[in-house]
Amino acid sequence: MALLDGNKVIWMLEIQHRGSLISEKLQKRSHRRRARRTKNLRYRKPGNPNKKKPTGWLAPSLIHRVETTMTWVKRLIKFCPVESISMELVRFNTQLIQNPEISGTEYQQGELAGYELREYLLEKWGRQCASTSGKTNTPLEIEHIHPISKGGSDRVSNLTVACSKCNQIKSNQDVKEFLSGKPELLKRILTQARSPLKDAAAVNSCRWKLFNTLKTTGLTVITSSGGQTKFNRRKQKLPKAHCIDAACIGEVNQLKFQTTQALVAICKGQGGRQKAAVNKYGYPIRYNPLKPIKGWNSGDLALNIETGEVGRVNPRSKSNSFNFTVPGQKAKSVHVSKLKVVHQKDGYTYTFCPQLSINVEENADLLLNSKHK
Repeated sequence: MALLDGNKVIWMLEIQHRGSLISEKLQKRSHRRRARRTKNLRYRKPGNPNKKKPTGWLAPSLIHRVETTMTWVKRLIKFCPVESISMELVRFNTQLIQNPEISGTEYQQGELAGYELREYLLEKWGRQCASTSGKTNTPLEIEHIHPISKGGSDRVSNLTVACSKCNQIKSNQDVKEFLSGKPELLKRILTQARSPLKDAAAVNSCRWKLFNTLKTTGLTVITSSGGQTKFNRRKQKLPKAHCIDAACIGEVNQLKFQTTQALVAICKGQGGRQKAAVNKYGYPIRYNPLKPIKGWNSGDLALNIETGEVGRVNPRSKSNSFNFTVPGQKAKSVHVSKLKVVHQKDGYTYTFCPQLSINVEENADLLLNSKHK
């Protein structure tokens, strides 16, 4: 996300979702329930397998993306005079990306193509040379893992990106021959080549849900394409970053950055309702105390009055001394009377992105004199 005042970028945010963790926890819960049913333990019966899902249903890991985005949109609306919202309505066609020449009955109807093959590969391989060099911030070329001269194809699973030097050294060698002396690197490349771009499927599934949810704010929602965003960013010679892409969405003029540091919000959740912790076999090993404890929740930020340090609190139900953890240090026990609340847990942990190297001549003087608090 980015907050703009005209053409001035005054605030930036990157959100790290926890969709994979949600999916993993739901899967573990399903395994535990299935194990209890098969062992004839006292447990509720399974639900109706024919239950129809409502129209527009999304998996919990995807709904989490929409709800997290809306949480931050509402926060910004509450504290800032927001007039409109610009959203990148990206569309991917994973079927055409896999096989650009597919047609007729072989083509399975899906989302329309939105990203070119090159952009897909750059995202998939982390915008760095996949060969031995691992170079970044250098022009990359599309390279065939198994060369066409030896029976390879143009499918995306057979494509990677490499710098011109590595591309020339490899020539028409097969990747197994080229990296015969580096089995670990070869295994990584072959594994990553077969892996899909999971974010593409996630965006396809929840983009319209997010758009319709944003409209409930009553503000004007302006949509734009990913290609327009990339054009705006390259035109102003800005580095690749999600928060900078957010500032470049839609029709924008020459941007002036009043901050070069983006806030990073890492989703941690509000904690589960599970009253008992279980082992790997699904059996209870201890009971979790009810929160809050003496007015504190796990994850609250507190100030140590004696030392002036700020850290995270993990309260104890049977003691007046809590675990107090300062970033970069080991946890220590501090009496509750010596702690002062700084920030109550809201489901996120916060940090900052490294300074972004924004190479724009018009912004040079502004960036040198700007201070970010």
